Amino acid sequence: MQRVEAEILIPGRGEPVSDGVVVFDGASISYAGAASDAPETPGADVTRARVVMPGLWDCHTHVTGLPGASSADFAFTNLAARGARAVPDLRAALDAGVTSVRELGGLGVALANAVDDGPAIYAAGALLGATGGHADLHDVPSAWNHELALSVGERRQCDGPADCARAAREQLRRNAKVLKVCASGGVFSEVDHPLHQQLTGAELAAIVEVAGMAGRAVAAHCHGKPGIMAALEAGVHTIEHGTFLDEESCAAMLETGAILVPTCTAFASFGEAWVPDFARRKGAEIAARHAEAVAMAHARGVPIAAGTDIAMSATASTRLRWGAHGGELGLLVESGLSTVEAIEAATATAPRTLGPQAPRSGCLAAGYDADVITVAADPLADIAVLADPAQVIDVWRGGVRRKGPEGS
Repeated sequence: MQRVEAEILIPGRGEPVSDGVVVFDGASISYAGAASDAPETPGADVTRARVVMPGLWDCHTHVTGLPGASSADFAFTNLAARGARAVPDLRAALDAGVTSVRELGGLGVALANAVDDGPAIYAAGALLGATGGHADLHDVPSAWNHELALSVGERRQCDGPADCARAAREQLRRNAKVLKVCASGGVFSEVDHPLHQQLTGAELAAIVEVAGMAGRAVAAHCHGKPGIMAALEAGVHTIEHGTFLDEESCAAMLETGAILVPTCTAFASFGEAWVPDFARRKGAEIAARHAEAVAMAHARGVPIAAGTDIAMSATASTRLRWGAHGGELGLLVESGLSTVEAIEAATATAPRTLGPQAPRSGCLAAGYDADVITVAADPLADIAVLADPAQVIDVWRGGVRRKGPEGS
């Protein structure tokens, strides 16, 4: 039995508790609250901490095992080498306090049950998108993309409702827990434009219908408003990025219950030296608009979950490296969220991005998963604490200590 006694207990949702206690024996929490009401736990392993809180979620990641993000990296890097790199990448996330990730196109669906020393992985399988769209590698032959879809399975071009339905079923066959569609163009795809819608309403509806029959939510990569509105009309569960959200689309998100995953970390990376010129140009064009959209969504009450778009190996010199997840919370605060709201976006709200597949995670409460971290300093006073993995002292995932005296 584990008993964590902390000066501050941050529950994920609700008010912080001074002099708090969390008790768990196995995979579930049995008590979380004030020390004055805590049960006696003779023989428990006691950890004393400054702060205890739920393990963090990153709702938008890509397990690639790559140090770069060019088409050549994706097309030519040996798959075994990528898988080997991904293992320490996942460990870096765990050391940063991340106990769960939603993985939206990458190797995650293959690694979810193969790598224990990392976060729980809720993976989408391949990005689903139109030929020539954001799910395409534009500077390699189209036939290679089809070969890569079969061999690696990170991206799948699909055209027409029937092909989109088949592509969705292919991901379900791989046991994807969520599906990812590219409803608009993107920044790191060379020949398309972020404003443009890329899947028709019928194509989007086919994917959402197939996903829904299997109890899966659909995440929609969307920058431009046409793609956002078409995706919401089709019934997607989350909007990723949401750059050109406006009053109408915020109202539509509130009406449908959709969640925004802003990926502020990705936008903060667009000026880095490794970014290709075409992506730097596109990123510069839309970065200010994205900041306005996140602030507007928050002001209108659109639910927000934290996600980074992290994709590159932990050794890379970029904000988008595995292990740098906690920086997203500070960027959310810069976008208008309070510190408590930013923490909630990375804890209590985050599992909801999985829809019917959501685990009971992200809160310190009886019956919830024992995904628990302790922190050396108070993130309520300085959210930047959560951006420093060295400040994360203990990590339990599913009740098992993964970092700390017995899990280092």
